[in-house]
Amino acid sequence: MATHLNIVAFNVPYPPNYGGVIDVYYLIETLHRLGVKVLLHCFTRNRDQAPALERLCEAVWYYPRRTGWRANLSLLPYNVYGRRDEALLANLLSNEYPILFEGLHTCYYLTHPRLSHRQKLVRCGNIEHDYYRAIAAASHGARSKLFHLVEAARFRCYERVLRSADILLAISETDARYLSRRYPNEVVCIPAFHQGGETVTSKTGQSDFILYHGNLSVPENERAAEFLLMQVFGHLPYRCVIAGMNPPERLQAAVAGYPHVVLEANPSDSRLEELVQEAHIHLLITFQPTGLKLKLLHSLFSGRHVVVNSAMLAGSGLDAACCIADDPAQLIAACHRLMHRPFTDAFKAARQQILLPTYSNTHQGQRLLALLHS
Repeated sequence: MATHLNIVAFNVPYPPNYGGVIDVYYLIETLHRLGVKVLLHCFTRNRDQAPALERLCEAVWYYPRRTGWRANLSLLPYNVYGRRDEALLANLLSNEYPILFEGLHTCYYLTHPRLSHRQKLVRCGNIEHDYYRAIAAASHGARSKLFHLVEAARFRCYERVLRSADILLAISETDARYLSRRYPNEVVCIPAFHQGGETVTSKTGQSDFILYHGNLSVPENERAAEFLLMQVFGHLPYRCVIAGMNPPERLQAAVAGYPHVVLEANPSDSRLEELVQEAHIHLLITFQPTGLKLKLLHSLFSGRHVVVNSAMLAGSGLDAACCIADDPAQLIAACHRLMHRPFTDAFKAARQQILLPTYSNTHQGQRLLALLHS
């Protein structure tokens, strides 16, 4: 008999075009391939209902996310309090299947007494108070900084609800160690599910440009793009491309001052995949060493040379698959060194050996099923 699983998602996980929704979508796709009947519950905000999800799930429910100042009048995090809906609780109570809460944002009903007998898992995609503190540091406006600092403080207090879960699913070994130190729950590291997560498809050979890509509306990614533009790309003679969703005007204006740097705003899925496959070097940095960066996995599975700073690799075990450089001089030197080095079949084979089976969607899906069966 097929396994059933309730998944409570923080947003509609289709299209899988940014951060955490990529993890959720490819988890659902993997479980569907493994014969699991998924009952998907998702909160909506600026994303439409997605018939594509109904082909992968036994059932899909959508709930409105409450936003605005009223959702901020609570000691709970704004991103938790706005994701409460009695219809969600009723639907979870309509069956006896395990429940996977996708992120601390979705855990409003984790402690509900009527769910106390259920098997409950929480996917910890970030250490949320660290994440929001990092967003505050990267934000430009005073109001944004204040909101994210308050949200970080709320999440630090709220995190203790994780004690009500049976299993915590960390996305990296760094996060797993943090959770194991703080909570008595079973903690298991299940790396991110991602596009093309079964084999390395990187093209051999070389091209003439360097790529940074990410959701540019996220302050952390905007900060990384600005840093690379001014500290690295501006000192290189090669064509450089920054690609991503919703770049702010100040980034667009900054790029305009560098003739050899191109900003591709809101590329289609096919165009982004073309950029990822054709770039000779992927230059990826972060200022926040928690979680696991989906763009890193995408670049390693589909791209050629990957240059990162140490924070990008935290807890991933992928150091051997990348060139590590931690300051502008090192990043510039790495680009000069790799720009004239073709990506060979030997590089590709070595990368496949590093990535698999740890970062295989099927392998991690089977591990999750074993937890459910236990």
